[in-house]
Amino acid sequence: QVQLVESGGGLVQAGDSLRLSCAASGRTFSRYTASWFRQAPGKERKFVAAISGNGGYTYYGDSVKGRFTISRDNAKNTVDLQMNSLNPDDTAVYYCAADVRAWSTVVAGYNYWGQGTQVTVSS
Repeated sequence: QVQLVESGGGLVQAGDSLRLSCAASGRTFSRYTASWFRQAPGKERKFVAAISGNGGYTYYGDSVKGRFTISRDNAKNTVDLQMNSLNPDDTAVYYCAADVRAWSTVVAGYNYWGQGTQVTVSS
């Protein structure tokens, strides 16, 4: 029911900022919780941030709290992730995920996923 496409990844230096965007299909996207996950080489996919359907509630993983901000524009069907003060530990493929019933920090909590976008932070 929902298709997700991430964009905005790239190569940056430590301390820089980057903004990722996830474009979603569907007229009822505002009903869906949306989240960002990331996966480093050889590691499990881990939770980054989540936002409720109307944008009223947000939740962040401990490693990014205070540095990253998740937001959404339901009129445009987009979900963004503003990443500040990046460090090499943030290097990973970043994925957006969504589900109409989800409020979860685990991969199994989401039925719809994007293809991912690479973020590389050099020191």
